[in-house]
Amino acid sequence: MFGAGAEKVKLENKTWKIDTGTRTLEIELAMLSSAHHVEMNPSDAGFQDRYVVQEVIKEMAKNRPIDAKGKRAFKVLVLNEVDKLSREAQHSLRRTMEKYSSSCRLILCCNSSSKVTEAVRSRCLNVRVNAPSEDQIVQVLEFIGKKENLRLPAGFAARIAAQSNRNLRRAILFFETCKVQQYPFTSNQAAPPLDWEQYVSEIATDILTEQSPKRLFAVRQKFYELLVNCIPPESILKKLLAELLRKLDADLKHEICHWAAHYEHKMRLGSKAIFHLEAFVAKFMSIYKEFLVATFG
Repeated sequence: MFGAGAEKVKLENKTWKIDTGTRTLEIELAMLSSAHHVEMNPSDAGFQDRYVVQEVIKEMAKNRPIDAKGKRAFKVLVLNEVDKLSREAQHSLRRTMEKYSSSCRLILCCNSSSKVTEAVRSRCLNVRVNAPSEDQIVQVLEFIGKKENLRLPAGFAARIAAQSNRNLRRAILFFETCKVQQYPFTSNQAAPPLDWEQYVSEIATDILTEQSPKRLFAVRQKFYELLVNCIPPESILKKLLAELLRKLDADLKHEICHWAAHYEHKMRLGSKAIFHLEAFVAKFMSIYKEFLVATFG
C-alpha cells in the first residue's frame, strides 16, 4: 500500500503522559514505527491499557501525513494481542475507532477472536490466518540455515517442525537451542524441551504425587518462579492442564477441563494470576483426592 517507505522502521521506547482527571500517568511502551504506520502492543501497559489506546489514536489523528496530492492522508495503527486487552480498553477502542475513522486505519491482531468483544469484532473485517504448515516451517528453517551457513542433515528440520506444533517462533527457538547444544548437527539429534515446559511437567508430577497444603505451598513457589521469568500465566495453565490430562483417568478429564476454563476466565478478569493458578491446583487436588479415596479407599 505504501511501498518501500513502510519498510523503513525504527524501534523506540516512548513515554506517554496521560491526564486522567485526578492524576497524570506516565506509561512507557515499545513502538515500531515508520512514516506511514505504528505497531505496538497496548496490553503491555497492564490495567492502564485503555489510556494508551485512547492517547495513541488521538495523537495519530493530530499528526496526519500529507500525500503527494497535498491532501491529508491517514496512518495505519497495528495493535498486537488485542485479545489480551481489558474489557474497558476494548470499549474505549470501539469509541475511539468510530471517532477517528477518517484519520487512521486500525489492524487488530489476536490469537483468539472469542476474547474480543462483539462490539469491536462487528466493526472489523475478520481475516483468519492459519498457522504455518510443517512444510512451510521446514522451508523457513532451511532458509535460516542457508543464511547462517549451517549444514542441516536430512530430516533434521522436519523433526523440529513436527515438535513445534506448527508454531514458527517455537521452531526457531528449538533450532537455536540445537545449535548451542551441538554443532555440527547429527542425523538423530533431537530438539530438547523448553526449560519452562519441563518445569511445568515437574509441577504436574508433584501435584499428582501428593495432595496436601504443604505440597500446594511448594507448587505456589514454583508458579512464582515461572511468573518472575515472564512466562505468561495462560501458557502455564494450558501446559499444566495438558500434563495432568495425560495422567488422569478418563472419568475426571471433563470436570478438570471445566475448572481449568473457569479459572482461566477468572484470571483474565483479575489482576493477580498467581491467585487463580493456585486456586486451580487446590481445586484439582480436592477432586483428585476424592477420586482416589472413592476408588481405592
